[in-house]
Amino acid sequence: MTNSSKQSAPLFQLRDQRLQYQGRTVLDNLCLSIASGERVALIGESGSGKSTLLKALREQRPDQVAWCPQQPGLVPILSAFHNMYMGALDRYSLAYNLVNLVKPLPGARALVEPIAKQLGLEQQLFSSTDKLSGGQQQRTSIGRALIQQRAIFLGDEPVANVDEYQGDALLQLICQQHQTVVLALHDITQALSICTRIIGLQDGAIVLDAPSDQLQASDLAGLYSAS
Repeated sequence: MTNSSKQSAPLFQLRDQRLQYQGRTVLDNLCLSIASGERVALIGESGSGKSTLLKALREQRPDQVAWCPQQPGLVPILSAFHNMYMGALDRYSLAYNLVNLVKPLPGARALVEPIAKQLGLEQQLFSSTDKLSGGQQQRTSIGRALIQQRAIFLGDEPVANVDEYQGDALLQLICQQHQTVVLALHDITQALSICTRIIGLQDGAIVLDAPSDQLQASDLAGLYSAS
């Protein structure tokens, strides 16, 4: 294999895949490839398979992906600092991590505090996450993913609990700090403005796959049932 062919190999690839959730087929005969450097939005109604597809992508490169789930999955009795620091646990020894649990060390603070500031969490950094608002908890979850410092970010509705202005800023931050980004999003406007490629899911299949600069919001409306 030549160097050029290695460089052009897809980062993620699914060929005629059947993806299931709790024993039920969600996506069938799925063919998809995602290249390094892409910013991809997965669009579709709840239950269309966005989360299932993200899970399949995570399984292909588990050690290269920073993951931000729809439910923050924080440890409620621990502070925002400690929940964010969890993204870096595998970099340090058990002894170092245990000391940080009791009293954060300067090195750990230097790692977490700049990201907390970017996320607007500096005032809540040492509050337990059960005392935080839904939006603050979601930003803490994003911080935990950012601290992993990985090239790929996968997010399942990562800004669903914040307002549009904050959401846009957070998505921009995510894109700035990761080479490749794949996001399940419910906000069509955000998807078109933040991502370079839109993948639409409906009825167990990919029904749309196009560059965002070739699409308008009206092109995506058909992915959602009329209410």
